[in-house]
Amino acid sequence: MSRLKRSVLVAALALSACSDPVDKAAKARIFSAEDPPKVVASAAEKLPPEDVADNPNVARRILGMDASEVTERLGPHTYKATVSYEWTNGAAPPVKISETRTFVAGPGGVSGDFHGVLENSRDQGLEVMRVGGKVFARNRYGTFRQRLRDRGMAERTRTELTGAIRDVDSLFQGRMQLSPQGTVTYEGRTAWRYDVTLGAAGEATAPPNLPTLLEPKGGRDETTRRRLAFFEHRVPQSLVGEVLVDATTSVVLKVRLNGHLVVPPGKGAEGAELRVSLNSDMSTIGQDPQLQPPENFLPDADKPQGIADALDRFGIERNKADAGTPGAAEPADPVDE
Repeated sequence: MSRLKRSVLVAALALSACSDPVDKAAKARIFSAEDPPKVVASAAEKLPPEDVADNPNVARRILGMDASEVTERLGPHTYKATVSYEWTNGAAPPVKISETRTFVAGPGGVSGDFHGVLENSRDQGLEVMRVGGKVFARNRYGTFRQRLRDRGMAERTRTELTGAIRDVDSLFQGRMQLSPQGTVTYEGRTAWRYDVTLGAAGEATAPPNLPTLLEPKGGRDETTRRRLAFFEHRVPQSLVGEVLVDATTSVVLKVRLNGHLVVPPGKGAEGAELRVSLNSDMSTIGQDPQLQPPENFLPDADKPQGIADALDRFGIERNKADAGTPGAAEPADPVDE
């Protein structure tokens, strides 16, 4: 076959392929614009706050809204929550702990800057910042360390810090029931006000079908047995308070809750009680916080030297390969993976 004939044949095959509707559809998919992140699509969904009391699906979406979606809907803002727990077990003295969660969101939506702080009454805590796409983290009294490969740590922290109402709703088995009480003005915005009560047990969302837990060879330790006994046998007794939902964005703006749960005696542990309170609010809505990276921070480290430094203090020599590692004298990574 001559070169001319081969060229004509190739051109004919290419032309026929281009006219194939399946091929055209495939090319359209390949060269189409990239879909927006899922959270952006979720933020565009209309969630009428006036339907919260009558539509459980809308109520769960609003109460469980992730921080990234909140930022997409609301823009820059400051979120602050105080959660208190009081645990009573038999004749032992009550155990109390409270934590404060502060989260400042900058502009830019799901990919924007933010600064989150978690502190509790036992002098523990952590702090995470994302500024200009760079992540920095530290424990309460540590030094910031840049996290070039945080493996989603910043996103997880953002979700956990701002999920207080979601945590309480889960703790009470999804039985938070909202009753509309009209509208109010909050931070210059119109908001729907709801009274909170404890719904009937039959209204709780069915738990997902999870695989059976693997048992350790030596059996569960006492702490694990008590914790699992609480979650398996907890019985919500009361839940009262109020929730304000923004009329425009369907974001929860303010929460005040007090709840009480018990574990009946004989259910794998002694009778126990847990009292929970939550107070949270949004402020500085729409105001750019002008977040800046920390002035002093440690560089990212492939291998934090905390363990090696401890061995040095006890006079145990590290391996020669480790001894020459740059940054060997730096403190350990401040935030656990």
